[in-house]
Amino acid sequence: MVEKARAPAWYWIVAVLAVIWNGFGCFDYVMTVTRNAGYLSAFPREYVAYLDTLPLWLVGFWALGVGGGLAGALLLLRRARLAAAAFGVSLLGLAVTSVYQWSDIEAPALGSADVAISVAIWLIALALLLFALRMLRAGVLR
Repeated sequence: MVEKARAPAWYWIVAVLAVIWNGFGCFDYVMTVTRNAGYLSAFPREYVAYLDTLPLWLVGFWALGVGGGLAGALLLLRRARLAAAAFGVSLLGLAVTSVYQWSDIEAPALGSADVAISVAIWLIALALLLFALRMLRAGVLR
C-alpha cells in the first residue's frame, strides 16, 4: 500500500476555493442554457440574442469547461489523482470556447471588464491544473 503525503492546510483552502469558483461557473452555465430570465436580465440584450446563435457543439465544449473544472475541484477534495485530468478537460473546453468567441465576427464586442474576466478565468484554470499536477507529484493526490 502506497502511503500518501499529508495535505497541508493551504491545500484544503485552495480546494474549497476551487469548488466555489468552479461551482459558480456551472451555475452560470445552467442559468444561461436554461434561459433563466431573472439571471439573463443582467446581460445586454444583444449578448442574450447572441447566445441563441451558438452551435450545440460549442455549448457542449462550454459544459466540458465548467463541468471539468468543478469535477477537478471536487476531486481535489477527495485527494484523487484524476483531479489533474479533469482540469485538463476543463482547459480543453475553455480553449475551444475561447477561440470560437474570439474569432466569431458576429460576437458582441468585449468590454474591458469582459476581457479581465476572461484573463482571470484562464489564469485560474491554468493555476488549478498546475496545482493538481504539483500535488500529484508530491504524493498528496492518490
